[in-house]
Amino acid sequence: MSKTKNKKTDDAVKILHRRILSRNPDRIVELEKIRADDAVARKIYDLRTKAGLSQREFAKLVGTTASVICRLEDADYEGHSLAMLNRIAKALDKRVEIRFVSIRRRRRATSKHAVA
Repeated sequence: MSKTKNKKTDDAVKILHRRILSRNPDRIVELEKIRADDAVARKIYDLRTKAGLSQREFAKLVGTTASVICRLEDADYEGHSLAMLNRIAKALDKRVEIRFVSIRRRRRATSKHAVA
């Protein structure tokens, strides 16, 4: 039975992904969680800056403090709640949409063996 060899690459991100993530599904799940937290934080920041608001001004509209807005815009923050996102959306005359998208999973290679 031959082992499948990884194609050679000099792309550091691909090398790190292969070495760190590809053999550990738990790490992949954690990475996706981190990406989701980061995406929410970036979206809040983008909405606020496009509205031309400081964190203090934005906080006043949302009904919270500037320190809470600062935390919400931090990519490491894990406490985004739907209630707070709805408050943010209302303050900016928007609404929250939630989508569920398929997760692309790499198919495992199956080898066919001839039985003699």
